[in-house]
Amino acid sequence: MTARRQLIIRSVAIAAALAAGAPGLALAQAKLKVAAVYTVPFEQQWVGRIHKALKAAEARGEIEYKATENVSNADYERVMREYATAGNQLILGEVFGVEAAARKVAKDFPKVAFLMGSSLKPQAPNFSVFDNYIQEPAYLSGMVAGGMTKSNRIGMVGGFPIPEVNRLMNAFMAGAKETNPKVEFSVSFINSWFDPPKAKEAAFAMIDKGADVMYAERFGVSDAAKEKGKLAIGNVIDTQSQYPDTVVASALWNFEPAADRAIKLVKEGKFAAEDYGVYAQMKHKGSELAPLGTFEKKVPADIVAKVKAKQADILSGKFTVKVDDAQPKSTAK
Repeated sequence: MTARRQLIIRSVAIAAALAAGAPGLALAQAKLKVAAVYTVPFEQQWVGRIHKALKAAEARGEIEYKATENVSNADYERVMREYATAGNQLILGEVFGVEAAARKVAKDFPKVAFLMGSSLKPQAPNFSVFDNYIQEPAYLSGMVAGGMTKSNRIGMVGGFPIPEVNRLMNAFMAGAKETNPKVEFSVSFINSWFDPPKAKEAAFAMIDKGADVMYAERFGVSDAAKEKGKLAIGNVIDTQSQYPDTVVASALWNFEPAADRAIKLVKEGKFAAEDYGVYAQMKHKGSELAPLGTFEKKVPADIVAKVKAKQADILSGKFTVKVDDAQPKSTAK
């Protein structure tokens, strides 16, 4: 059979399959329609990591991506329904404050895949959950902080005391204690996901009481540390380029493993309700300790060695960072 004849037969077969509505082939030809609903701006660190992963998939030509930022809790259900009705096959977002409404939408659209940031469990058949289980690099960043404090006092400013924040703070504190048993912590929450001025004021208060290293769970904390000539540890994203003399290390969250898995499963028609939290772990490349960068020569060599050894133990499974979702408390007097 000639190559030209093979090509003609193949073309006719493809055309016939499309005419018959062969689902697998049609799905492979079209980009997956993906939408996201966010309660905060794209620049907010947590949502920013989700947005980054989906923009990367869009840039690769895998998906058609639309997103809405700054959606109020009162409007969240409406926006979700609009995206589902518009034919989006995968919808993402964070539903910590609108769990009931979001799960109701998922029930009403059983053929749409939902992957939502949530503290609760998956909901069959189509509502999967995720969270930033980055307690492993948070522990490592705590080890760095414990080795960098001179006053033995670390300040910690968080958004809300919910599990996904608490577990990172507790892991950080445990790591700091490993390298510096004398360290004490001041802990406060600003009860907002995005209020840099409020976080900054909370940080100032801790610095005034002797904290020389700040755990920047929220935007605004590193600004306070910079203004006061103190150090900061980042969370979720790496802001050292903006604060080269302030941010020592950061625990990074990479949403790509979770996003890529969901996209693949939806395309294959295999998406089901499951917990994607595991894909935030270091072994799945869902999290990592950012390079020390400008602080590479400033962090004591013995601390760097301990951090590298602990990281190796985490990756090998020899050491497991405890997941502690309890609200962390101040220990500083």
